Amino acid sequence: VIRCRAAVAWAPGKPLSVEEVEVAPPKAGEVRIKIVATGICRTDEHLMQGCFPDAEFPVIPGHEGAGIVESVGEGVTSMKPGDKVIPLCLPQCGECSFCLNPESNFCQKSHISEPQNLLPDKTSRFTCKGKQIHHFLWISTFAEYTVVPEYAVAKIDAAAPLDKVCLFGCGFSTGYGAAINTAKV
Repeated sequence: VIRCRAAVAWAPGKPLSVEEVEVAPPKAGEVRIKIVATGICRTDEHLMQGCFPDAEFPVIPGHEGAGIVESVGEGVTSMKPGDKVIPLCLPQCGECSFCLNPESNFCQKSHISEPQNLLPDKTSRFTCKGKQIHHFLWISTFAEYTVVPEYAVAKIDAAAPLDKVCLFGCGFSTGYGAAINTAKV
């Protein structure tokens, strides 16, 4: 178990509180990441305002970031400790019909089909003050360490500057995708 700082939203409409949290080790098929950089998106504000009907509090927000793999759970083969990565708020299992379709990016394992307040095994890796803390979109980048399913992490080039590529997790990809695919500019 790693103790670190995280910004916790204890209840809708309340400000974030920086707390010491415990982050459990990754289980099979999971990756524990040391978050080096994170972005802030309006979606995080919507979460804290209580706009997501499936969100559960307390929760650690954040859904765009970049970091370094600290440890991996049993069976993880696509990355190893020390690799630079970007957590994905829209996972890519690479096996479902949506991942195999070049016209889609909504993996069947995403929040579209199941809530991502807890990891796929329906447990959390976060605790604070003896209470379970929920994940946000499985990735919770407002923590110094987080645990994410392997299929919700992309290994990136070792030379990539983490403070810049953290925006690829949501901000850049959403903006670029909207301009190119929707607005056709």
